[in-house]
Amino acid sequence: MVDLPKLKFANPEEKAVAVWLVEPQAFAAAQTAPNKAPNLPAEALQFAAATLFEAKAGRLLWFMAEDGAPGVVFFLDAGDKADPFQPGALANQLPPGVYRFATVPRRPDLAALAFLLGAHRFARYQSRREAPRLIAPEGIDAAEIESVASSVAFARDLIDTPANDLGPDELEAAVRAAGQAFGAKVAVIRGDRLAREFPLIHAVGKGSPRPPRLVDLRWKPKRARRLTLVGKGVCFDSGGLDIKPESAMALMKKDMGGAAASLAAAAMIMAADVDVSLRLIVPIVENSVSGEAFRPGDVYSSRKGLTVEIGNTDAEGRLILADALALADEERPELLVDFATLTGAARVALGPDLPPFFTDDDALAADIARHGAAVNDPAWRLPLWNAYDSKLDGKVGQLTNAPAGGMAGAITAALFLRRFVGRSGEPGSESNRESGRSWVHFDIYGWTPAARPGRPEGGEAQAARLIFSLAKEKFGIANIA
Repeated sequence: MVDLPKLKFANPEEKAVAVWLVEPQAFAAAQTAPNKAPNLPAEALQFAAATLFEAKAGRLLWFMAEDGAPGVVFFLDAGDKADPFQPGALANQLPPGVYRFATVPRRPDLAALAFLLGAHRFARYQSRREAPRLIAPEGIDAAEIESVASSVAFARDLIDTPANDLGPDELEAAVRAAGQAFGAKVAVIRGDRLAREFPLIHAVGKGSPRPPRLVDLRWKPKRARRLTLVGKGVCFDSGGLDIKPESAMALMKKDMGGAAASLAAAAMIMAADVDVSLRLIVPIVENSVSGEAFRPGDVYSSRKGLTVEIGNTDAEGRLILADALALADEERPELLVDFATLTGAARVALGPDLPPFFTDDDALAADIARHGAAVNDPAWRLPLWNAYDSKLDGKVGQLTNAPAGGMAGAITAALFLRRFVGRSGEPGSESNRESGRSWVHFDIYGWTPAARPGRPEGGEAQAARLIFSLAKEKFGIANIA
């Protein structure tokens, strides 16, 4: 059974405790001269001064009413210098109850979203604590923010679920559940057909007793413009016969984070009725060690017809994405987006919080950067550096999945994927950026290693909100005249 979370704001008619968002400098000044801060409760400021409260960003101060009931809350927000998600820290600092912002946050939409996201916890294996609830600030699209938060929570829950309870069957069920919720059609290819039509996906997954498959979701297929999302669905990555060390294997339940992020983006797009024909393709495998596992030195054909020599079985994500991208590209969508927890090199370059993206489309790259900043879902462009493309040349097959040397690993992985998008499959070919068609690859981490406001430790649907924001602007909303 797959549960789709439903994150909701509190009823605006409920009695709520007021939360005042104040910059530390302004609060410190008001403590010494309450009469000069007419917008803040004077008695509460006097209490703060009497208790020698130190005004620092992120700190919280309760002021109780005379009857002992909660009166007001001060939260010190660093204003323009702060993460716009900073008010989301309240979800972990406040006790259960209903709250409202007494002052308008700098970005009320992001503050409210961060509160919802900060209050949600993965609690499949332990009791869930009662969380504080927020009344939606005025002037925001509360329904859309609830949908976005619920979609992100859905992806986080999938990533956080250990592989014994989230294998290929369960990830397929999650895609089916999302499709059913929004009236989409879902097809699944597995077995002999998968081996014939998607030989790289089959090769990676055939070593596991949990069989590989490709899940294909379609929504509103008759709409004129097409958007296709592809998500890497490796439910657990042992590394295969090139087995990972213990330290590298510990978090490999999150190697389906690309599938989860693409599913979150798809759910947001469907819920908002973006005016586009949406397709979601998720290749699903488990990369296991067994007598049936694919081996270093093996050579496999691909859906596109290019032969791939296996240089390392731990570079499996690009293999399953290659077949999925080839399928997606056959339909020539206007925009093709893939999400994948693909390389450690991306994390070395940019860390866990800032996923790189790769595209040959400069205008699309500018739009991605703009939307990422606007919705606080940042990403950073890295180059598809053509001079490195020759590193992909195989000795036996046409391509190798693991170029020697290890340098520029995120770039060479992206260049490998580019070979499967566009007509020719040749490096640097203009046919890989045909007029009116664009492709972008996100190399996400899919995980928050240390809790931050609005981002609890655990799974994260990186770039999903960014793509939703971009899709709304690019394609529009269908039900708006």
